[in-house]
Amino acid sequence: MSWIDYLIFGAYMAAVLGIGVYHFRRNGDAEDYYVGGRSISPGHVGLSIVATDVGGGFSIGLGGVGFMMGLSGSWLLFTGLAGAWLTAVFVIPKIKRIDARKGFMTYPDFLRDRYDGRVALFAAIISGLGYLGFTAAQLLAGAKLASATIMTHNPFGMEPLFFALVVIACATVLYTVIGGLKAVIYTDTVQWIILLSGLLLLTVPFTLARIGGFGALRAALPEHFFSLTAITPVLFINWMVTIIPIWFVGMTLYQRMYACRDEADARKAWYIAGFFEYPVMAFTGVFLGMCARVVFPEAEAEMAMPMLIRDILPVGVTGIVIASYFSAIMSTADSCMMASSGNFTNDIISRFIPSSATSDRRLVRISMVVTLVVGLLAFLLAVRFTTVLGAILQAYAFMVSGLFIPTLGAYFWKRGSSAGALAGMVGGGSLTLLLIAGVLHLPDGLQVLGLDPALYGILFSALLFVPVSLTLPDKEANQ
Repeated sequence: MSWIDYLIFGAYMAAVLGIGVYHFRRNGDAEDYYVGGRSISPGHVGLSIVATDVGGGFSIGLGGVGFMMGLSGSWLLFTGLAGAWLTAVFVIPKIKRIDARKGFMTYPDFLRDRYDGRVALFAAIISGLGYLGFTAAQLLAGAKLASATIMTHNPFGMEPLFFALVVIACATVLYTVIGGLKAVIYTDTVQWIILLSGLLLLTVPFTLARIGGFGALRAALPEHFFSLTAITPVLFINWMVTIIPIWFVGMTLYQRMYACRDEADARKAWYIAGFFEYPVMAFTGVFLGMCARVVFPEAEAEMAMPMLIRDILPVGVTGIVIASYFSAIMSTADSCMMASSGNFTNDIISRFIPSSATSDRRLVRISMVVTLVVGLLAFLLAVRFTTVLGAILQAYAFMVSGLFIPTLGAYFWKRGSSAGALAGMVGGGSLTLLLIAGVLHLPDGLQVLGLDPALYGILFSALLFVPVSLTLPDKEANQ
């Protein structure tokens, strides 16, 4: 990279921090900080959703999947289309009607209204920890990109990946802490436009020119890389089971539902997000991963695309495209920090502080401190991760296994009870966590199937939720 590329990258990062400062001066209360004053347009919200969901982790991870599998890896983001449109049809009409009356700010607020405070507390813990892990995955994605492009060396003698992780964490945490959700959504919009333009209009044509065109790409890769059916049923099921349910329980998504003015705007935003996830980003990401395999066949899968950007683009263009990738990473990391912070602040900490002792301004300050702590913990967790996509899917699995079934019950089953929801959350989440950690092991017959632990957690959650709800109904159900 030349000094021009570094200059472009530095100017971009300064502009993002400037947006955070601008919105810090305009945040008047916790509603501004966490749900953007409930007045954000569907275009901004839709692009923010896809920037958050695809983001750095999935864009880096998607390139790795394309490197390993080819076009069939695009099914990873088909989950985004399915999840977004299912939510738009079945969830948004219900939640926006309730939100119009109750003024929710978090996902557990909905569960508190439908069940009770205990359910909301456990949901906040599960969601807060899950998004903490997801934030860590995004920071690792940023570090991998930086260590392969702009931070291959450093003046402190640190290992490049660790040094890059420190720098990315500091920049992302700083502007998220000071700006709140408005800063997150408005920067997401700009960042996503930069990312998509950088990949489609610059990286794809320059890469094809470098490798000799599509014919050369086809000649260099195995035939199954160009098939959409070169994926095992088990892998397809695992992706669907792990990712689609997050659209029903994701704190980042509920914040954006609440940020929309009304149901019509929210549904429009979700349709926009689904389209940009699949087919737009899905095929762009895996295609570039395939190209990266041709240029760097011996590279580590998730590092190949960053290396492609570093080496294949001309001076000036490199800085723009790398800035676009950092934009994707920061889009996801900031949203996940806001989600985790919102869970810990609004759903846990504020419940133990008398309302008379907490002004709007003081609650914003508490929120900022909690966001900072979440960012620091995410950095420490990121140091322990090795692969971005693996970290994301584990965070998703932990959240959906405990939260998905009780949330479906809250929307669609009137007999679902608080006791049943608690049993489903604790049982499903705990089983998946123990399976992921290797504390528990499935019987040999089930291990052979290769199904994700999240599936077993979701099934166990349902097996607990339904009978416990029927046995221990809420008092209101008996009246």
